[in-house]
This record gives sequence, C-alpha cells and structure tokens, in this order.
Amino acid sequence: MGNRDPGVGEDAASARASVSGARDAGDLPPPVPNTPTYRIAILASGRGSNLQAVLDAIATGTLDATVAGVFSDRTGAPALQRARAAGVHAQALSPRDYPSRAAFDQALFARVDAVAPDLIVCAGYMRLIDAAALASRAGRIINIHPSLLPAFKGLHTHRQALRAGVAEHGASVHFVTPDLDGGPVIAQARVPVEPGDTETSLAARVLAREHPLLVASLRLFAQARVALHEDRVHVDARALTAALQLSCNDAFA
Repeated sequence: MGNRDPGVGEDAASARASVSGARDAGDLPPPVPNTPTYRIAILASGRGSNLQAVLDAIATGTLDATVAGVFSDRTGAPALQRARAAGVHAQALSPRDYPSRAAFDQALFARVDAVAPDLIVCAGYMRLIDAAALASRAGRIINIHPSLLPAFKGLHTHRQALRAGVAEHGASVHFVTPDLDGGPVIAQARVPVEPGDTETSLAARVLAREHPLLVASLRLFAQARVALHEDRVHVDARALTAALQLSCNDAFA
C-alpha cells in the first residue's frame, strides 16, 4: 500500500492541537478524540444523498472512517439535518455575512479545521473555493462531480450529455484545484445513456452510481492507498495513467 501524503497527518495533528480559527465557543465542535480513525469533513449545499451514503457505509462497517463534521453555505440544507440525525456536528455559514469569497472561505475552513479532518469531501457543494484555501490543503480536498471528466464541467451536466449525444455518462471523484472541475481524476463510474432518457432519468441513474463510487474512493483514502504527488494521482505508490473505474460489483476494476 502507498503512504498517505506526508502533509495530511501533520495538518490533522496541528488542527487537533488548536481550534483558534473559530470565532466563539458556540461555534466549536465536540472535542476531537485521540483515536486513529480516519476523519472526514463533508461540505454540502443540498439534500446530502452522498453524505447519507457515507454515513450508511460507516454504520454498516463497509467504510472504516468517521464523519467528523458537515458544513454548508446554506442554513436550510437538508444535508445538515441528515448529519444531526446521525449525531454528527453540523454547521452552516451564510456567504452574505462576509465581504468576499476569500473571507467566507477563511471563516468556513477555520471551522472545518477545528474538527481535524484527514480529508475534506465536497459532496454537492455548490461554491467555488478560494485558491488560498485550496493551496494550504492541497491533496486533502476531493469532489464528486456528475460527469465523466474532463467532459461536461460545471452545471447541468446531464443536459450537456444529452445535447452532446454521448453513449455514456457517469460520475467522477477528483482532487479539487482552482480550476473548475479540473483537478486530477481519481475514479469514475459509468452509466449508459439510454434511448428516451431525460435529464431526470439520466440524473437518477448517475446518482445511483455516485454513492458507491464515493464510498469506494473514500475507502482507498482511509486505507492510505491514494495520494496526490506533483499533480498526479498515485494509488499504492504508483501514478495512475487513467482514472480507476468502478465495476458493476462496486469495486475498482
């Protein structure tokens, strides 16, 4: 197995030692336990179905990790309710309360850092992240995107796929960089585009594969098998020449 990115352990240990970024005591999450369990923070703006898939995988023992906190840019995001129902720390900040994207991200990530995550997962998080916030967390933030990147970046990916007339569509897990949906791709899941598909039917088929794709990808991280080195994805200490592909039995081929 490959070693985890050396910076990950140091950053997490530093966060465990200090939570000075939070503005007041009411913002602080519960104390971080001194355990080796792999810690995941999730950013979500919407309903949180991918979050639920992660929580379910942890509950059933198919993912050896813990969700240390869920954070949102929308106070009414259903993802927050899912987190609280599972006993997970959940917090929302409104971008309207900050003068710039950089100021918002500084405040948001102070709270994220307070839960000492080994990995930060954007799961339906609909905001671009400031470059400064990304630079200090390179290799520690991933995103799940509903297309086979590099195809169909941005919004309305299912509409884009149907208009392009492609035979396959799907989802990708990739490292987050300042380029919109442009970071190195770790893994993908593919679905056929069927005759008569609509945006709704295609979106449902892709979402059904997003869940096992994200869980399988997180399992690699929790096992310290994947890392980002010199802008390339390494799995088991070897650079990938193509993204991992999720098979029909939810394992990587």
